[in-house]
Amino acid sequence: MEQCELCRAGGEDVVIQCQWWRVILVNDPLYPGFCRVIWNAHEQEMSDLHEAEREELMRVVWLVEAAQREVFQPRKINLASLGNMVPHLHWHVIPRFEDDAHFPQPVWGQQQREPDQAVLEQRRAQLNTLRDAIIYRLS
Repeated sequence: MEQCELCRAGGEDVVIQCQWWRVILVNDPLYPGFCRVIWNAHEQEMSDLHEAEREELMRVVWLVEAAQREVFQPRKINLASLGNMVPHLHWHVIPRFEDDAHFPQPVWGQQQREPDQAVLEQRRAQLNTLRDAIIYRLS
C-alpha cells in the first residue's frame, strides 16, 4: 500500500470526500473538468466491494457525470476504470468535446489536434462552478 499513489494521496485537488471515497479534479491542461472518483480503501476491482459499497461508488460517479453535463454541456462523458498502472479502484470521469485534443479517440490515445487555448481557458473558468455542482449533488 505504501507504493500506491492513490493511497498516499498527496497534493490532490479534492472537491469533496467522505470516509469511503473522494472526488478530485485532475490537473490536466488539455481536459479541464476531468475528475477522478477514488475509493479510499485499497481495493483493486469493483467485485472486491460489497454490493452497497459498489452502489455508493457508482452513485458518486453518476453524480459527478451529471454535474459535468450540467456545467460543460459536453458532446460526451467518458467513464473509465482501468487500474492497469495503479491497481487501486478509481473511476475517470472526463467531459469530451469534438474540439478537444483527442476526440474521437480516448484521451490516452493519439492526439488529433491542438486545442484552442481560448476555449480551454473558457472551460477552466467553469471549474469553480463544476466544483460547486459536485458538492451540491454529493452533500
